[in-house]
Amino acid sequence: MKDKIFGVLQRVGRSFMLPIAILPVAGLLLGFGSSFTNETTIATYGLQKILGDGTILHALLIIMNKVGSAVFDNLPLIFAVGVAIGMAKKEKEVAALSALIAYFVMNVAINGMLVVNDKITADGQIAKSVLEGTVTSVCGIQSLQMGVFGGIIVGLGVAALHNRFHKIVLPNALSFFGGSRFVPIISTIVYMFVGILMYFVWPAVQNGIYALGGLVTGSGYIGTLIFGIIKRALIPFGLHHVFYMPFWQTAVGGTMEVAGQMVQGGQNIFFAQLADSANVAHFSADATRYFSGEFIFMIFGLPGAALAMYRCAKPEKKKAAGGLLLSAALACMLTGITEPLEFSFLFVAPALFAVQVVLAGAAYMIAHMLNIAVGLTFSGGFLDLFLFGILQGNEKTSWLRIIPVGIIYFILYYVIFTFLIKKFDFKTPGREDDDTETKLYTKADVNARKEAGKAGEAAGSTSADPVSEAITAGLGGKKNISDVDCCATRLRITVHDAARVNDDILKTTGSRGIVKKGQGVQIIYGPQVTVIKSKLEDYLETAPNEYFEGANEKETDNAENQAPSDTERTAESTGEAAQNTAPTSEASTQPEKKVLRTAIVYSPVTGIAADLSTAPDEGFAEGMMGEGAVVTPKDPVICAPEDGEVEFIFDTKHAIGFQTDTDLPMLLHIGIDTVKLEGKGFEILVEQGQHVKKGEPLMKIDIPYLTENAPSLCSPILCTEIEDNQRVRLLANGEIKAGEPLFAVETVEE
Repeated sequence: MKDKIFGVLQRVGRSFMLPIAILPVAGLLLGFGSSFTNETTIATYGLQKILGDGTILHALLIIMNKVGSAVFDNLPLIFAVGVAIGMAKKEKEVAALSALIAYFVMNVAINGMLVVNDKITADGQIAKSVLEGTVTSVCGIQSLQMGVFGGIIVGLGVAALHNRFHKIVLPNALSFFGGSRFVPIISTIVYMFVGILMYFVWPAVQNGIYALGGLVTGSGYIGTLIFGIIKRALIPFGLHHVFYMPFWQTAVGGTMEVAGQMVQGGQNIFFAQLADSANVAHFSADATRYFSGEFIFMIFGLPGAALAMYRCAKPEKKKAAGGLLLSAALACMLTGITEPLEFSFLFVAPALFAVQVVLAGAAYMIAHMLNIAVGLTFSGGFLDLFLFGILQGNEKTSWLRIIPVGIIYFILYYVIFTFLIKKFDFKTPGREDDDTETKLYTKADVNARKEAGKAGEAAGSTSADPVSEAITAGLGGKKNISDVDCCATRLRITVHDAARVNDDILKTTGSRGIVKKGQGVQIIYGPQVTVIKSKLEDYLETAPNEYFEGANEKETDNAENQAPSDTERTAESTGEAAQNTAPTSEASTQPEKKVLRTAIVYSPVTGIAADLSTAPDEGFAEGMMGEGAVVTPKDPVICAPEDGEVEFIFDTKHAIGFQTDTDLPMLLHIGIDTVKLEGKGFEILVEQGQHVKKGEPLMKIDIPYLTENAPSLCSPILCTEIEDNQRVRLLANGEIKAGEPLFAVETVEE
């Protein structure tokens, strides 16, 4: 139960990062816009002719200011959508749309309850009996002041509904509304009632939040110290986002009236004051107490620790350690990204991280005591200090006080880290054993160390990945698997004993076909094979190292070099038999049907065209991965067969997934077994996601090298998804030039 709760909290924390990621951009726009439209700033730097009222730059900066403010003003809605995307397991776009709808529905329902109970009038006027700050405008809707919590309630709830219902099957009469289409429907209904419930519940919750906020702010400098210590201590667990977000974005971090509006949360208060900086004498240090201290230890303290680690490195490793530590220190100072430094000494010496937690926590308190009020968007690097401290002026931020405190912190970190590293011989970067690589560690290394102790327990537990578990069982168990690889469409496995491979089990995993050659097993899945391979490798890390006793015991001589039948090559569970048995030649025996429409696919390369059945590979020849034709290139340039988008580029460069503008998903697979060349002989000329025109170069190949090192240069050009009422007709046989018709995809009467 503890691990489950921890896992959920980690997912919640990660989901917060999507909406939080927009804050740096919004902050930059607001920072520049506010700073350089301020008359005092313009006069101070003598920029009246460039930035004065009436200039083009002045107008642009005003727009930047308003755009930045718009993000902070609508953070609840952004959190609703972002959290739903982060917590949804699949079809995240559906979760996003559902969250958007649910957010408006909830607030409209609250608005309706306020009108029904005479809290506001039909035209939106707030009744005098309503306490100030409890009702606000949410995207033009008069609703309760729920702040970011309202968005989080919607995001988490919609994600839960989405994960529960996105595969729901409804009765035939209502089947159109099943699956993912059901999610916005159920979200609308549920959040109408959630809005009604919030009308009764939220005022009590809000009073509790205000009380908690009053407790935190009333605890003074000690409360700031405790906040800082807890925030830094949670970093190894990835839960710090969950902890600090309420202080930054909700009334837990305090409330303040700015420009006639009640604002909640430390970060929101700062940026509201920044937008109204002309009327603010000094930004609120009570609001910025939750982040101003970061500039002290990120720009000064941790670089002192980096210098200590460098000075303590072994002479022969100083050069390597110095380069790594310098880059990590610069990242920390400029952007506030501390992970490369923090996780390096956390990994090898947790005691040093304990020192970091205490010193960093104290920095928050010291900044609060010194009335330092510098805001930030994401982390306390120099870029944020420049925008929200230096540019705003010392009179408003007291940023100059950071420098003397920072120098003291630099010395403290350097002296303490040097003493502890030498005293306890901590293996910080550059002090590793001679046979250990000098490197900076990451959070992944820390997690790997924690998981290593659980491997034995996990190996005996029920798998959370049934597909990988079934693949492993079908291959005869982990102990029977020698090597795992994949190409663009098929999982390529080397096994120790081919007789242990069970085709029946492998067919249940959604494979389109199985090809076995000696100890090599190829399981055909299509373009999603890279995801399947990744999950299988993760599963094998903790799977029990044993044979699967349920595997069929075939004679080895029968298993080797045995070509599977059409039935064996078809994944019955995926219903793809019909789509993969369409004829590919004009000599088809299929009865003539009326052709409703035809899509032409053009040759991507100059060469020799032929029927797909001539491909020197069973999987391609029998249409397991799609229908189309083959072309043996005579020209090194592979071009786009139609206008469309590059869907994916395989790591080994030998294949490109392509989606035409007419919605034909295609695979251009250059050569046979060219995946084994690991990219040699291929030069990719485009990027994944790039839209190209017909005939635009996608790839350049080294024909002599491929001819010498690949089994065949014959290249399948495939349409990977053929519907039941579609067929492929070959249009060329023999010499063909790039851009000439290769085959037609015909849609016929059903």
